[in-house]
Amino acid sequence: MTTEISTPSQSPAAAPAPVTRPPHPLVEFWYHFKQNKGAMLGLVVIVAIALVALFAELLAPHDPNIQFREAILAPPVWYDAGTWRFILGTDDIGRDMLSRLMYGARLSMMIGLIVVTLSLAVGLGLGMIAGFFGGTTDVLVMRFMDILLSLPSLLLAVVVAAILGPGLTNAMLAVSVVVIPHYARLTRAAVLAEVNKDYVIASRVAGAGPLRLMLIVVLPNCLAPLIVQATLGFSTAILDAAALGFLGLGAQPPTPEWGTMLASSLQFLQRAPWVVTWPGVAILVTVLAFNLLGDGLRDALDPKLKR
Repeated sequence: MTTEISTPSQSPAAAPAPVTRPPHPLVEFWYHFKQNKGAMLGLVVIVAIALVALFAELLAPHDPNIQFREAILAPPVWYDAGTWRFILGTDDIGRDMLSRLMYGARLSMMIGLIVVTLSLAVGLGLGMIAGFFGGTTDVLVMRFMDILLSLPSLLLAVVVAAILGPGLTNAMLAVSVVVIPHYARLTRAAVLAEVNKDYVIASRVAGAGPLRLMLIVVLPNCLAPLIVQATLGFSTAILDAAALGFLGLGAQPPTPEWGTMLASSLQFLQRAPWVVTWPGVAILVTVLAFNLLGDGLRDALDPKLKR
C-alpha cells in the first residue's frame, strides 16, 4: 500500500510592482500653471500681442505714418460715418488707428524685453555680489539700492530721461535704472537663503571658485522668483515707458508708441474719443495680461502655493 504525499504547489513569483517615476518638472509646472484660468488668459493675450507685433507688416491694413487727408478723425466702423477702410478710425492727421496700434505693440514688446534684460542683468550681478561677499560690499550695494527705492519710480524715471534727453532709447535706459533695485534685492535674498546649504558647502569644499559657485551652483536655484519678477517687470516697463512718452520724454512723434499716441490726441477727447480710447485700452490689456501671467507663474513655481 503506497501513501501519496501531496506537496504544495509552488506559486509563481509575484510580479514586481511597477515603478512610478516622478513627473518631469516642466510637466508638473504646466499642470499647476494651467489650473489658474487668469494666467492662461494672460498667456493667450500675450501670445496674440506678440504675434501681432511680429507680423505687423502683414496684418496692418495701412502704413502707420501715411496720412489720409480726406479721412481726418474718421470714426470707427460701427459709427454711422464709419467705413471698413478704417476699422478703428483715424487720428487728427488722418493716420489709421488700427495700423498704429499694431506697430505700437511691436514697440511696447521691444521696450519690455530690453528693459527687463538690462535691469535683470545688472540687478542679478549686484544681488549676487552682495549676497556672496557680504560685509562692506553688501552694505554699500544695498544702501545704494535703498536710495533708489526711496524715490518715486516715475519721478526717478522722469529725472533720468530728462538728463539723458527725450527719445525711446533714453526712456528705456531710464526705466531700466528704476527697476534695477527690485532685481538686486530679490537676488540677494535668494542667495542668502541658498549660500549656507549643504550642496553649496560641499561645492566649496570640493574646490569650486566664487564665480562657479555663483553662476553654476547657486544661480539655478534662485531663478524661480526672478522669473516671476521679470514677467511682472514687463508690465512695469511698458507702463513707465508709456508714461514717459505721454510726458514727451519717451518716443517722439511720429513714432507709433502708445503713450505718445495718447499725448498727441488728448485734446480731441470730447470730439473724437476713439483716438484716446484705443491706445489706453491697448496699454490696459497688455499690462493686465502680464500681471495675470506673473501671478500664475508665482503660484506654479512656489511649492507653498501649489494646490
